[in-house]
Amino acid sequence: MTAPLTFDIDHACQSTHARAGRITTLHGSFETPVFMPVATAAAMKGVSVEQIESTSSRMILNNAYHLMLRPTAERIAQFGGSHEFMRWPHSMLTDSGGFQAWSMSDIVTLTEEGVRFRSFIDGSSIMLTPERSIEVQNLIGADIIMAFDDCPPSVSKTSESDVDEEGGATSSDEGGSTRPSKKATLSPEAHARRLIEAVERTARWLERCKAAHQRPTEQSLFGIVQGGTDLALRARSAALTTAIDLPGYAIGGVAVGEGTDDIRRVVEFTAPLLPRDRPRYLMGVGYERDIVAAVRAGVDMFDCVLPTRNGRKGYAFTRSGPVRLRNACHTLEKAPLDPSCDCLCCAGGYSRGYLRHLFMAGESLGGTLVSVHNIRHFQRLMVDIRVAIREDAWSTFEGQWPVLQAV
Repeated sequence: MTAPLTFDIDHACQSTHARAGRITTLHGSFETPVFMPVATAAAMKGVSVEQIESTSSRMILNNAYHLMLRPTAERIAQFGGSHEFMRWPHSMLTDSGGFQAWSMSDIVTLTEEGVRFRSFIDGSSIMLTPERSIEVQNLIGADIIMAFDDCPPSVSKTSESDVDEEGGATSSDEGGSTRPSKKATLSPEAHARRLIEAVERTARWLERCKAAHQRPTEQSLFGIVQGGTDLALRARSAALTTAIDLPGYAIGGVAVGEGTDDIRRVVEFTAPLLPRDRPRYLMGVGYERDIVAAVRAGVDMFDCVLPTRNGRKGYAFTRSGPVRLRNACHTLEKAPLDPSCDCLCCAGGYSRGYLRHLFMAGESLGGTLVSVHNIRHFQRLMVDIRVAIREDAWSTFEGQWPVLQAV
């Protein structure tokens, strides 16, 4: 292979912008549209590499921020990179770490140089710049690496429910510093200025990222489009980002406070602005309805922590909708989570009643089984999406997935 990444479109849908294809990296190939489970710190809590492989996942995501802090990218490089470190033989993507840097720290300062934050490991002050982000990702060795971007909240107000332990909303003061807050509030005027600032800074940082990239023959750098829910800013950011020739492009800054309708509106507008012959990646969006809408808009790649994070809490995804295993109604239920699912949990004959017992007893096996099921659920969704694209059979597909009709 002459390039570290190739992207081939096998079929374009006749009635939507969806396309089915294949991405090939130095660690193998996988079909698109693709869902990438998240192994934040080079691991999925309670789930082994072999169990991840059993779900037919062939592309995963590592988090550069977490690995930079522990065990450090330099130490991972001594093991030959994250593929060898975690024993994952297939393709891998790392995000830049920027979002976590300012969403997971008590005090964060954002400047043109980068983001200064305090480590959640030991409280030390750390400066994360575009150059350092790329250096970290070069050391980790993922097949696809992400540019370091400025990702503001997409709306002027967020509620506490919009923030989780791996995310966070941000607020901005007039001096340019930012600080995460579970109840962040910006005036509409200040938020509009913040979005413009982020679009322009993201473009400048992308230039620095490309210049800092030391392994272009092994790792593919993707640029990121910002702009919040402002479509004019999305167009501006897309033009600035795609002006730099890169192997792929991503839509960032969605699912960070806005509703489903706004996510769909932004993605449907932005995806066609990205080059048709390059992979299009929607970052951090993971509910079934959002994935399907984005695929129809022409997006090829998705990642989300929902399958494993929710799985550890006893929340299972099924074709018919979510199952909350801690609810008492499952106490005597002998049926599996989803009789149609071929995962380790369902095909293995584990009943809902048994799974509920595991969660109520505090047994970690429950989180493992449901996490594996949830990952496989999303991979089965992607298989059916690819069939729908190739056969232009959306009505049949949606009939097989009642969860989509429930929205």
